[in-house]
Amino acid sequence: MEFFNVDLLDLWRGRLSLRRVGVLIKSLMKKPGRSAFLMAVDERAEWDETTYLLARSSDALELSNFLFLSANLSDEDRNQIDPPEPIPRPGATEPEQKAPAPEDEFATGSELTDFFGRMNSL
Repeated sequence: MEFFNVDLLDLWRGRLSLRRVGVLIKSLMKKPGRSAFLMAVDERAEWDETTYLLARSSDALELSNFLFLSANLSDEDRNQIDPPEPIPRPGATEPEQKAPAPEDEFATGSELTDFFGRMNSL
């Protein structure tokens, strides 16, 4: 009713068809700006394009400041600063915690000799 001045009760009164309701809902999905219906269907619609661009600019600025400080601080001070966290976006899933990487295992001398010996015989 807010955008089209149509009363949904007209559907039960017989003055509005299901097809017309479907057309109105599809046009609400394509309407620029924010709409309560689109926000209920998709959380990402809570922010408009400008807000997403502002959050991305803020994240980039924080990261560039972090990299500048990391390059210009001593080793002791560098370990004390944490990398910046990005601004949480609506509808975005939390990144999964990565398992710690296993420690590197180096090949022994005999394994290297066997490997290069097989490479020479190709």
